[in-house]
Amino acid sequence: MSALYSSFFAFLRSSVGRKIIIAVTGLMLAGFVLGHMAGNLLLFLGPDAINTYGHKLKSMGALLWVARIGLLVAVALHIYFTIKLTAENKKARGETAYAVKSPRKSTLASRTMILSGLTLLAFIVYHLMHFTMHSFYDYNAMRYDLHGEDVHDVYAMVIHGFSNWGVSGFYIIAMVLLCMHLSHGVSSVFQSIGLSTPRTWPLFKSIGIGYALLIFIGNVSIPLAVLFGFVK
Repeated sequence: MSALYSSFFAFLRSSVGRKIIIAVTGLMLAGFVLGHMAGNLLLFLGPDAINTYGHKLKSMGALLWVARIGLLVAVALHIYFTIKLTAENKKARGETAYAVKSPRKSTLASRTMILSGLTLLAFIVYHLMHFTMHSFYDYNAMRYDLHGEDVHDVYAMVIHGFSNWGVSGFYIIAMVLLCMHLSHGVSSVFQSIGLSTPRTWPLFKSIGIGYALLIFIGNVSIPLAVLFGFVK
């Protein structure tokens, strides 16, 4: 057993192990983002569709909170090991505060991964407080008759929440940061697991950008549709 623990902690301390953890947690979060967006887009199908989706989620009870906590743990691990690995790489290269940095081979997305990640963590906490814990408004009072069953009115909650230009503006800014993060992060996963080569990198880079654009368009369409009255 002690040999197993030693091997596990040696894995965590290695750069390869940390890259794998970053890649796995990143894929988990990217998958969640896609599923969450698909559920939210049910708003365009009307109150019945999204309220049925919301009611099914809520009926999971404690399992739903287990999933939420698991996702927050994945976010924390992803950020922690990214910061740790970045610091170690800088130390290994002997970078100092006075070193001249050349961004020719990097992108804005890759240079701001840590900043965008920490900002997104703050947004996730705010988003949970807003739409899940109802800390800023009593959304529990919004009810809907779903085929004779009294359920929480997710449709009305989303429209009320995004009717505020400040809330929608913060959400859209967060989506810009998220998709910058995804465009680099998704393509980097292939590099972390050893599939990326100079020949295949352009393809993986295109996959990352395409995925990020899909998420951006889908998520941003919701607050914009509410603000401009396409859904009421």
